[in-house]
Amino acid sequence: MKLSVLMPVFNEANTLEEAIRRVQSVGFPKEIIAVDDGSTDGSRDILKRVEAEAKKNGASPNDFKVVLQPFNQGKGAAIRSALNHVTGDVVIIQDADLEYDPRDYANLLEPILSGRADVVYGTRFSGGGPHRVLFFWHDIGNRLLTLFSNSLTNLNLTDMEVGYKAFRTEVIKSLKLESNRFGFEPEVTVKVAKKGCRVYEVPISYHGRTYAEGKKITWKDGLAAVYWSILYRLKD
Repeated sequence: MKLSVLMPVFNEANTLEEAIRRVQSVGFPKEIIAVDDGSTDGSRDILKRVEAEAKKNGASPNDFKVVLQPFNQGKGAAIRSALNHVTGDVVIIQDADLEYDPRDYANLLEPILSGRADVVYGTRFSGGGPHRVLFFWHDIGNRLLTLFSNSLTNLNLTDMEVGYKAFRTEVIKSLKLESNRFGFEPEVTVKVAKKGCRVYEVPISYHGRTYAEGKKITWKDGLAAVYWSILYRLKD
């Protein structure tokens, strides 16, 4: 089994190298596909340097690949670009902000590797490891969005908006993904449900950051998630 780790990057210079190091330290055969989404803070230079160092140290071109978007288009667009370069059997989405811990990969992958699941969502709200205590209303918003999504998909997820999602490669590549920004989360959830995929959830740890530390998602993205959920539920 080969793992493809898709890492969308937008202005994450403060955490990017550590995020890459943590992914590289996980003991699965893997490739990392990092997509810089028009960063202006030096993230692109970091990615180019890490890619050059990987090649210098004998890594194959597929072990660590950098894709540069011409301008900022959003997380969904970055994931679509990364999917064009995937060669692994299983895909995991890995943000570059250190909110999610790659040591949880084993838990995420187990239902797929055992043949029980096509798609696995992490959940921050059901068991799991350490969680930083932050943002009451952000938590409530996530739970309401999940409840709304579940009412449209007939899934019983606890954390639709979670950043950690794993897919059998043929499953995610079969989905016609369209949304460019944070609409990726509700879109992929609706389309996975429509396809009849076997979906599992596993508990994960979560180390959320504040807006001062670089958190980007806001209440406007929550409203957009409602729109995208309805759109993709109604759309063929």
